[in-house]
Amino acid sequence: MAGPAPPSRPWSRRAEALAAVGFWLVLGLLSVLRRAMGPWHPEGLPIGDIVETLAEYGMWALLTPVVFWVARRWPAEREARVGRLAAQVALGVGAALAIEAATRGLLRPLLADPVAATGAGGGPPAWTLGGAFRGLWFLDEFVIYLAVLAVGYTRHAMLRLRERQAEAERLLAEQAKLQAQLSEARLSALRMQLNPHFLFNTLNAVSALVERDPAGVRTMIARLSSLLRRVLDDGGAAELPLRDELAFIRDYLDVQRVRFQDRLEVEESIAPEAVDALVPPLLLQPLVENAVGHGVRRIEEGVGEIRLVARVDGGRLRLSVEDNGPGLDGGDGQAGGGGVGLSNTRARLHALYGDDAELALRERAGRGAVAEVVLPFRPAPVPAEPAHA
Repeated sequence: MAGPAPPSRPWSRRAEALAAVGFWLVLGLLSVLRRAMGPWHPEGLPIGDIVETLAEYGMWALLTPVVFWVARRWPAEREARVGRLAAQVALGVGAALAIEAATRGLLRPLLADPVAATGAGGGPPAWTLGGAFRGLWFLDEFVIYLAVLAVGYTRHAMLRLRERQAEAERLLAEQAKLQAQLSEARLSALRMQLNPHFLFNTLNAVSALVERDPAGVRTMIARLSSLLRRVLDDGGAAELPLRDELAFIRDYLDVQRVRFQDRLEVEESIAPEAVDALVPPLLLQPLVENAVGHGVRRIEEGVGEIRLVARVDGGRLRLSVEDNGPGLDGGDGQAGGGGVGLSNTRARLHALYGDDAELALRERAGRGAVAEVVLPFRPAPVPAEPAHA
């Protein structure tokens, strides 16, 4: 729930008060000038009229902050509109009568105006309550009050709108921050799921050779140590250059070569402009693992083949892992889109790129299967050169 709006800054209130004083001063001077240049005083505007006019507008300059405060304190809301409007009308009438009493009752008698002193036709003086209502002298001041009140309502509405916009911007910023944190946490969780999955599968491959190939096991353990070091040293980055991912995959395929010995061949077709592309860590490993487990491992005769392809096409990076196994209808769940590794990879791609990335499995021409990833091509930033002393 949003908290209360922050109070106005002192400097803004001072600026507003000065603007009100300046507005009424200019308006008073223009009124004096208009009366002096009009046909009502061909001999010149008396000094008393000048003082009275400036005093009238000066009092409105003092009352303007009060009227603004009333508009802010008692907004014309639906549930209390009638009562508040009645109170504001009464306040306006009182302010108009007060200004009439000050100008006509205090300043006008100084001019020895018989009408102001005794009232027209022997009635009550114009500045008294009876005289003001009898001659409706207060209506011009009341109209001014209504105009000032309308400006106060407009000012209050604009301030409320500005506060709500600022609050909406703050909430949107907090929402974006929370969404980024949620995405980061989700990616971290997916990655924490992927690392043990990769490790357990590799350890299973090691355990299968313990008795029949001790020397190969030592080679696999050395490669596995290198793989784990890469996983632990990447700093948890969301993306890294493809060249680093390819170095990791080559170590992983070295482990698989020991496992399959002479029954696994690897071919690479990597476009030079693709090696600097940014990709998620461990992007290719589940694809290669899927090709090995559902493709190469199921080849009964002959040599298994893994082919890595990377190219840039129309601002998109295309990565594919091909095998010459039995294909998508060969069982072991490949036709259904793979297991934990591939479903995890799809989730990571969606979290990072949304609909701009995809992972698809399809039959390979002739024999085998192809796993292809398409994502936006973004080259890795060039590292800054160290400054020379």
